[in-house]
Amino acid sequence: MKKPPVKNRHQENDKLRPGSVLDLAISAIDEEGYGVATWGARKLRVSGAFPGEAARVLITHIGKQTLTGRCLELLKPSPLLRTTQPSGLCKVCDNCQLALLEYASQLEIKRDMVSRCLSAYRSLADIPVSSVIPSPNPLHYRTAAKLIIGGTFRSPKIGIYRRHSHDVVDIEGCPLHHPLINTIIAAVKEGITRGKIQVYSPTTGSGLLRYLVIRVSDDGEQAMVIFVTAFRSFNEIHHLSRHVQTAVPKVTVMVQNENASSGNAILGDKFHFLTKQHALISQIGKVRLAVSPRSFLQVNSGSAGIIYDQVAAWGELTGKERVIDLYCGIGGIALFLAAGAGEIIGIEVVEEAVQDADKNARMNGIDNCSFASGDAGELLAEIREEWENADLIVLNPPRKGCDKKVLNEAAKLKPVRIIYVSCSPWSLARDLDILSRLGYRTIKVQPVDMFPQTSHIENVALLTRE
Repeated sequence: MKKPPVKNRHQENDKLRPGSVLDLAISAIDEEGYGVATWGARKLRVSGAFPGEAARVLITHIGKQTLTGRCLELLKPSPLLRTTQPSGLCKVCDNCQLALLEYASQLEIKRDMVSRCLSAYRSLADIPVSSVIPSPNPLHYRTAAKLIIGGTFRSPKIGIYRRHSHDVVDIEGCPLHHPLINTIIAAVKEGITRGKIQVYSPTTGSGLLRYLVIRVSDDGEQAMVIFVTAFRSFNEIHHLSRHVQTAVPKVTVMVQNENASSGNAILGDKFHFLTKQHALISQIGKVRLAVSPRSFLQVNSGSAGIIYDQVAAWGELTGKERVIDLYCGIGGIALFLAAGAGEIIGIEVVEEAVQDADKNARMNGIDNCSFASGDAGELLAEIREEWENADLIVLNPPRKGCDKKVLNEAAKLKPVRIIYVSCSPWSLARDLDILSRLGYRTIKVQPVDMFPQTSHIENVALLTRE
């Protein structure tokens, strides 16, 4: 087979097309784990490439601003590669984008990623970014997993979709999962085969089992298992549940969730508990949290504790302050700060999470925290009518960041400090730039490695009112 011609750097961009081959130097990694290179004035994303490498790249897609390609041949290896590969780490599922790199190199790459995102905005160009705080456990840190069930009952697959496809990649034995999660996956597979339980097919719409959701308590002594099914089927799920609990006695909460929708949402609205116990108890610092099937809690409890400590340190609470915790989830940060604050209000759009937060406050004997469900911007406006001002606002939004209305309303409360906890350096930089125009200066940013071996990075940013 004749090899495609190699383009040199002096050829025009408009001559590039899918199938062209370029020799490129990889300079960085982006948030999705792609290697970053440049071609003229254009950015090029390369799958399977690392900083410091020279690679021969096949162009697979040409966008208006960004080119995409994949590595055909490594011309020069990265100096950041591991000398020896830890047992179990692999690139089969595309989820461990940085697994081939030394852990210290991963941390430096992530710090560089955060710095590049901030420096894209003039208002943030001089913000100091601290060295990344490493995860207490670089492996086996994930205490939660949302997995797709594929294959057939004779040969079930439990894993995730391969990137840009609907092929289910079996990831039994994943080195990022808590070992108990991997044990449960093996037991579920065995139970599916023994019970001849039909696996759902998105192509035909037939079959029962769709997803498997697992959460392990921070001490590793209890686990919750949720079987997501296309319809209610008591008999099959009852037998599967009994098999899993017999094989893994640490499974104390078992749930069936019905999801008949054709969308990408994993959980549906109907939950059926198969056990008397309905929640796990996890602990971050001194705060105990009841985690229900709908609860969101960070998957790396060690790094979550580091983030909570950082928020508390930067909050400089003296026992009198009025604090607002936006996107509070089940109340983790609010309850963590409660001992040092005068009054805390947590705001969360998911009503079930607010109910859990109220229960967690009672469980911890905390009476200076209240929680409200609804639109964050509207609730902030209501709080301003009562409080006029807040002393500290904590923002902890999902990956897409904060709505401009929320940022505007937060600034109107004139807090002395804003602490922004973010899981996306891109949306963080955008929102910090908006806040700079609303009178808030970013003092410093502290990255925390919540997801070792991947390209994701959490950040805590401190802002003060000018």
